[in-house]
Amino acid sequence: MEGEPITALCTPALVVDVDIVKRNAQRMMERCENLGVQLRPHMKTHKTLECADIMTGGSRRCIVVSTLAEACFYADHGFDDILYAYSVPFDKVERCAALSERLSLFQVLLDHRDGLEQLKKRPLKDGRLWHVWLKLDCGNGRAGVLHSEPEALKLAQAIFDTEGMELTGVYAHCGNTYNCRGVKQIQAVAQETTTFTLQFMEKLKAVGISCKSSIGSTPSCSHPVKDMSQLSEVHPGNYAFYDMQQTVIGSCSLEDVAVRLLTRVIGHCPHRNQLLIDCGWTGLSLDGAGKLPTGYAMIEGHPNLKLLSMTQEHGRVEPISGPLDYSKYPLGSLLTVIPYHSCATAVMHPVYHIHSGGRLVGKWIPTRGW
Repeated sequence: MEGEPITALCTPALVVDVDIVKRNAQRMMERCENLGVQLRPHMKTHKTLECADIMTGGSRRCIVVSTLAEACFYADHGFDDILYAYSVPFDKVERCAALSERLSLFQVLLDHRDGLEQLKKRPLKDGRLWHVWLKLDCGNGRAGVLHSEPEALKLAQAIFDTEGMELTGVYAHCGNTYNCRGVKQIQAVAQETTTFTLQFMEKLKAVGISCKSSIGSTPSCSHPVKDMSQLSEVHPGNYAFYDMQQTVIGSCSLEDVAVRLLTRVIGHCPHRNQLLIDCGWTGLSLDGAGKLPTGYAMIEGHPNLKLLSMTQEHGRVEPISGPLDYSKYPLGSLLTVIPYHSCATAVMHPVYHIHSGGRLVGKWIPTRGW
């Protein structure tokens, strides 16, 4: 189908504008170059080789993954310097060991002593070291040992002192930027996370420990603060695609969103003042419920339409106000949906249809699993 218009696709279909992806990636690389920090892009949004090549500038080095399936996928295709940024699960230690013994640099993440004990039980072959990052919670409230707790420094010291291990770095995710609205709020959270991380690095330095530091989220790295230049790395991911959520936060504009979901009108329901479309939650995901005035997503070019609800394969669309003019939406007509959360929508699709200027140029096949 290369060369054909995206309108020729069967729906629902996820389409990606490769020119926007390249522009978003280039801008992030330039931001990091201007800051003087290493960009370690996260692969979790797209999970494809092609987008990874774009985000790494073709180096196939220095990436972050959220699953071991991703780590193995990229390792199998020549990527190296991979950070598995998920607290080491006990059932996956052997798989982590295999990657550590296979690659030049595979790195794991810890936020509790039990994980450290599991790694100690599995020394690596040929004198290799476990390369370990300590996960800090700097206010995000998810994974990580709280930056202000004495245990954080004790755990760092324990990793540093353990034979067969290297404390490679300190890693913090400022996911609390996702609660922000506007650049000022984003930068306030970015500053706080950066400050807490740098303060912790000073504590490490005081006890004779030197290692890398890294923070990240797409909002914070889209609008970095000056002090982030004192970090070693940053690790954003969603920025390659962006989405409606990022426009609401203030990370980007609508023109920066590279993904769309194509869907067709398959039913008229005048007794309910609704349309049916062929995109349910298996095509879009249920993420974003109640977050937008237009429902679960935004229907491009139709500001008065609201994606009210979805079942597995159907979506219910109704006007925000007034009666529907069904003549504008004949059966079979195409609607273009901008997803609320591109990570959640992308994972629903086994193939992404890539286009440039509305003409198909190829397909990207993502990896799946854990």
